[in-house]
Amino acid sequence: MKKFALITGASGGIGQAVSVKLAEEGYSLYLHYNHNMEGINRLLDRLQRFGGEYIPIQADLSVPGGYKKIIPDIFSLDAIIHNSGTAQYGLLTEIQQAEMEALMNLHVTSPLLLTKELLPKLLTKGGGNIIVVSSIWGQTGAACEVAYSAAKGAQIAFAKALSKEVALNGVRVNAIAPGAVETAMLKDFTEEELNAVKSEIPIGRLALPADIANAISFLLSEKASYITGQVMAVNGGWYT
Repeated sequence: MKKFALITGASGGIGQAVSVKLAEEGYSLYLHYNHNMEGINRLLDRLQRFGGEYIPIQADLSVPGGYKKIIPDIFSLDAIIHNSGTAQYGLLTEIQQAEMEALMNLHVTSPLLLTKELLPKLLTKGGGNIIVVSSIWGQTGAACEVAYSAAKGAQIAFAKALSKEVALNGVRVNAIAPGAVETAMLKDFTEEELNAVKSEIPIGRLALPADIANAISFLLSEKASYITGQVMAVNGGWYT
């Protein structure tokens, strides 16, 4: 029987790596994206060799109600990977209210409401998985990323709380907390700044998107059948 997973933010670096990994493992995929149609088309080309069903879904999760565009396209469902996100740099005093509201919609409000609408599909199957891709800053906080850290911390609290609510229904809920990952989110960093970050990481390198995908694959697997309500830090030993 086919397994279906929804991946939000599938067109980005982590989203593409997760999509390829799950397609390799036999999943058919609902591939959410917002603006990056070029990225989703490249991803669809990469996935064709695996022979599953791969359904692109466009929706802007940063606006109120944007998540509703996803729901009509979801039928069978075994896993939800909340991966959409964007960083926001600057002092808290400099952030405009509209920017903060969009950030919270994208990282917190839309994932909660989308889960609320799709959770019955997992419950009727008698089980499934929900994984939230949070951040190291949701665990420890970062200056000049206060709103982002608050949103990512809320994601972790969401995963922990929901895991207790649905555990007896066979649904496991966990979070991933990546450190610095080689994706477009770091495109504005200079080489000097990236080297400074690497020097703080005990393993001595940035994470690859595949490192995050491998962690998600593990949490979805039967090898993690007794793991729920946890935050898996994938950060190379940074901020342990």
